[in-house]
Amino acid sequence: MIAPARILRHVKTGLRLLVYGTAFLLLVGPHRLSLRRGGRFAGLAPMLLHRLFLALFQVRVRVTGTPPAPGEAALVLANHISWLDIPVLGSLRPLSFVAKSEIAGWPIIGLFARLQRTVFIDRARKRHTAVVNTELSRRLAAGDVVVLFAEGTTGDGNRLLPFRASLVGAARAALTDGGLDAVRLQPLCIAYTRRHGLPLTRRERPEIAWYGDMELAPHLAVFLERGPIDAEVVWAEPVTFAAGTNRKVATALAEAAVRRALRQAVTGRPAADPAAPAPLAGASAALAEAL
Repeated sequence: MIAPARILRHVKTGLRLLVYGTAFLLLVGPHRLSLRRGGRFAGLAPMLLHRLFLALFQVRVRVTGTPPAPGEAALVLANHISWLDIPVLGSLRPLSFVAKSEIAGWPIIGLFARLQRTVFIDRARKRHTAVVNTELSRRLAAGDVVVLFAEGTTGDGNRLLPFRASLVGAARAALTDGGLDAVRLQPLCIAYTRRHGLPLTRRERPEIAWYGDMELAPHLAVFLERGPIDAEVVWAEPVTFAAGTNRKVATALAEAAVRRALRQAVTGRPAADPAAPAPLAGASAALAEAL
């Protein structure tokens, strides 16, 4: 026999999904029309849907730092923890993502990704990186904000994996082909810090992360069952990418900025000396290779 409390949770979840589905059906038509016309409202519907999702499922987002100004070309280099990163970041402002090509064929998620104007990359084809860089340079030249999960995969939420520099070549292409003088490389950190208002421990944080060979359905069930989550988003100090900028050095600087922000978010301890030059912890190997 199913407990009444569990039945009530299922009913609430069903009602929330119904509200979200209704909003999606109301917005998808105008959104598709806006995409075809290329209007400035093309990014509005996804942002509204992400905000509705977070409100319905009690995900609170705290934002610090200075994001790119409206119309400013920005390639965002972010860490990646979970599928939840997409609605959290997508709720902040109109933007698009770079994702692996197989996501385009996923049920429901693939549809949402396409409506978000996601740029898909086939990692099995090395030459496809150049094609993607060309598309990203076009987006940047148009003043778009594009999010690249620079680790290339998801992590457990406690540590940062090395950033990959290959797609940062899109910034170079935006300078040479897009006619820009400089591109803002924007380090961005996302961390999940609390559940039910209580700080998450190092052992609990991977329960929110979706990584490795985890199946999505059981992970979604845990998300729906265990209640409110607090996410922290940090826009770190940007790195200016101009003519002559070393791609690997710029990527390493962004990685170091995200690593510092993630460490502070998960430990709650600020840097020992905010005025001192930031160490490139975790990025030394990339710097050594670049230099």
